[in-house]
Amino acid sequence: MRNFLPSRFALLAVLVASVAMAQDDQPRARSLYLSSDPRDRVPRVYVGGRVATVLRFEQAVDPARTSLLGWKGWFEPLLAGGSSVVLVPLQRMTPEDQFLLQVTLADGTELPFTVTARESGRVDQQVNVFPDRESLDALRSRVSDAERRERQLREENERYHKEEVSVNHALAQLLANGGLKLTPFDQEQKWVLKGEGVEVTVRVLTSKTVQKTAVLFAVVNQDPSELWKLGEARLSTLVGWEPRPFALREEKAEIAPGASGRIAIVADDSVFDSKQGPEKLALELFRSDGMQQVQVVLEQQITRR
Repeated sequence: MRNFLPSRFALLAVLVASVAMAQDDQPRARSLYLSSDPRDRVPRVYVGGRVATVLRFEQAVDPARTSLLGWKGWFEPLLAGGSSVVLVPLQRMTPEDQFLLQVTLADGTELPFTVTARESGRVDQQVNVFPDRESLDALRSRVSDAERRERQLREENERYHKEEVSVNHALAQLLANGGLKLTPFDQEQKWVLKGEGVEVTVRVLTSKTVQKTAVLFAVVNQDPSELWKLGEARLSTLVGWEPRPFALREEKAEIAPGASGRIAIVADDSVFDSKQGPEKLALELFRSDGMQQVQVVLEQQITRR
């Protein structure tokens, strides 16, 4: 029988980026059901710097009568054709930045929208617009939305239940709260990285007593006005990009300008296993606006007794 000493992990690469987008299996889409009541607020479309947002309609768009007011210097030229309108901001925006988008459909229907940004930074990748909320397509979409929300709630409840009894989540919570000395981990490697409006200290942690590893990120928000908020973290193989399970905890949900916060990732050593032998893994952090912020490449090194 072979026995193994605790694993060691080498940090092969760390990147701070500002243009890479999180790649989801499905586009980040939402449905927008318009109202005929003139007292209702003009519907909003949420965009992000250098990220394309697509509006999809039930019928063709009239490009000659579709316009975005005040777009120069803020957006690429508006693309309108078929049943779609595409918006591409040239820079990051705030909720105070607002533009009027006037879309005219082939039948002459005029639809106004306010183009702006969310405080959270979350971007609409695709907006399916239904001018008639009682149309057959709109009703089908609403049923589909309800089923998806119900499925997400079930999955979320199941995930919360698993996390309540998860050792890895408990360890990640201790690390995020500054309790490194209360965990079985020791610091293996440390890097300090500086990017646009952010400084990230990365610590790779290993253990001599448990077959687990951890990565602790200390994020300093150096942006003078924008909140920093984590959107997504991913752990996957470098070859094939197969996802691997991990536990994540944050010290705080959002980091104010000039403030700092910790993000902790804990995983079992088995995440490196494959039929071909130990895998190299990529750990990625994405901001709430979808931009990749940090990438860490981990490699397992096993020493046999």
